[in-house]
Amino acid sequence: YPFRTAAELLAHCAVVGGNFSDVMYANELAGRTGAQVREGLLHIRDVMEECKNSALAREGLLPGGLKVRRRAPAWHARLRAEDPDRDPAFWQEWVNLVALAVNEENASGGRVVTAPTNGAAGIIPAVMFYATHYTEQVRSAAPEALAEVVDAIVVKFLLAAGAVGVLFKEQASISGAEVGCQGEVGSASSMAAAGLAEVMGGTPEQVENAAEIAMEHNLGLTCDPVGGLVQIPCIERNAIAAAKAINAAKMALWGDGDHRVSLDEVIITMAETGRDMSTKYKETALGGLAVNVVEC
Repeated sequence: YPFRTAAELLAHCAVVGGNFSDVMYANELAGRTGAQVREGLLHIRDVMEECKNSALAREGLLPGGLKVRRRAPAWHARLRAEDPDRDPAFWQEWVNLVALAVNEENASGGRVVTAPTNGAAGIIPAVMFYATHYTEQVRSAAPEALAEVVDAIVVKFLLAAGAVGVLFKEQASISGAEVGCQGEVGSASSMAAAGLAEVMGGTPEQVENAAEIAMEHNLGLTCDPVGGLVQIPCIERNAIAAAKAINAAKMALWGDGDHRVSLDEVIITMAETGRDMSTKYKETALGGLAVNVVEC
């Protein structure tokens, strides 16, 4: 089921009688077995988890000269003390933690999953953490079935997110140097919103709407890292974009999938905005925060 636009993807959903993840799964089966697809996706999840855990064990300052303090270990200790029973009221603090941890690992040269880029690597793991800890199917699962339920959510989430990633790669760009941070953090937020909307039971139209909302409200986002390092504002930006993705998914699920602006229109707008954006705001460290924040 080849596609390069959301319209084509939605049409395939109607043919297969399923959602974004079903189309992606059918396409993956053209080159590998179902077991291989599942194993590969769960391996991606495991690497994301290892990345987060590695960051939680690192103390001190991030390398590079900006003297940015690692916050993830201290935040993790505080959360474990204040929220030992995983109260849903703390969901945003945990999502923030995962996003920060992954990007602190990236900022220190650790192993991350490009999702879809290194600089935006914390958003999908953070939103997937929400999906595997705070959605109804997880909270209502029997203890003996929990691991299987979580794995199924991960597979569906990553397939749906990957489908939206294809749309950005085909119609626009995921390069900060080419279109600004809207192409990195914006596309990651859109991908994550789609994944979450799908695992929360959204229709194909609601999933497309979730991706559209997340991207629409990242349009024009510049890439102006201080000192040319993926630290300021990149680390916090991932946490903010993860929260945007969750909100976008929830907003879409409160609708019926009918909306005025399509995902394709937003993706095309992102590409056009990126072409029009001044070069100094596209990963060159020549404008924005990169020149207005004193490095020492």
